[in-house]
Amino acid sequence: MKVLMIFGTRPEAVKMCPLALRLKNTKNIECRICLTGQHREMLDQVMDIFQIRADWNLDIMKQGQTLCDITVDILRKLERIIIDEKPDLILVHGDTSTSFAAALTGFYAKVPVGHVEAGLRTYNMKSPYPEEFNRQAVDLLADLYFAPTETAKNNLIKEGKKTERIFVTGNTVIDALKITVKEEYHHEHMKWAEGSRLLLFTAHRRENQGKPMRDMFQALKRIVQDFPDVKVIYPIHKNPFIRRMAEEVFGDLEQMRIIEPLDVVDFHNFMSRSYFILTDSGGIQEEAPSLGKPVLVMRDTTERPEGLAAGTLKLVGTKEEDIYLAAKKLLVDRQEYMAMSRAANPYGDGHACERIADIILQWHHHILGIV
Repeated sequence: MKVLMIFGTRPEAVKMCPLALRLKNTKNIECRICLTGQHREMLDQVMDIFQIRADWNLDIMKQGQTLCDITVDILRKLERIIIDEKPDLILVHGDTSTSFAAALTGFYAKVPVGHVEAGLRTYNMKSPYPEEFNRQAVDLLADLYFAPTETAKNNLIKEGKKTERIFVTGNTVIDALKITVKEEYHHEHMKWAEGSRLLLFTAHRRENQGKPMRDMFQALKRIVQDFPDVKVIYPIHKNPFIRRMAEEVFGDLEQMRIIEPLDVVDFHNFMSRSYFILTDSGGIQEEAPSLGKPVLVMRDTTERPEGLAAGTLKLVGTKEEDIYLAAKKLLVDRQEYMAMSRAANPYGDGHACERIADIILQWHHHILGIV
């Protein structure tokens, strides 16, 4: 059978490349890869690290692109590729605009769609935006659901999806960590942070740009000023608005390094060597618990409640005082820190890709006739 994997952003690539490697080494599956190019440089870095070559690249990225640009460009360019490839199954991932547009194109072409990381929900269309819409829309169009957790499966069942088409697999990002995290790892920024408690900080979400992000920055600045033994590394997003605000708030703080975005190997190894992480990202909420790192989630909602229930994550919102107090508690309260760092990881055991490959083959041989 032929599987066409479609993805286009760095986070998607981190989670789809381990699956691509598995599918390419699975007998009776021909795996083809189409990149949309929603991200460019950061996406290429991940592909190089996993040593995977794309068969197609829509190369849609352009300066100042809007969500409409992304969606329309993918719809226009992908249709021809699906017609030429004639795949038995299209695989998309998560909640990006690439995933939504690819799933919609597959639906129009009457090709079955499999959704990796299906079933995540906040049920708030504005948080995260536009991701909550994208993942719900993909699940309306999908034929196979690869849910990372029982919670995600239950969301799908509540929405009326067919139980026999939902499979709990774990999250493929845990599989990726087995490849990327190194016991022996060296980096100039790690050398700079030696002897300090290193905090890894990321902030980039669309809905947080403006006052919420300024509050995040102000809270972090206070932490650095109040704790001389803390150093912070912030791999900053390429968005010029975020960069201007970071420069304005942080100035030239000696305990803080604002650096260019890291490739996946560097980022995963930075996480594994950090004391804890402050982020508004989604994927980090799954990756960090596998490394025993507490995560303060600077958002008002999360589609990953399993981490909250397990105690690996804490939802701290976007207000300066709330973020500051939560970070301070982890720095001064050893018991609180240990409770979060030792909590069990709810996101899988590193065998998600193996499970998905097996399910796809079983579906192709047996489940195809189920209506």
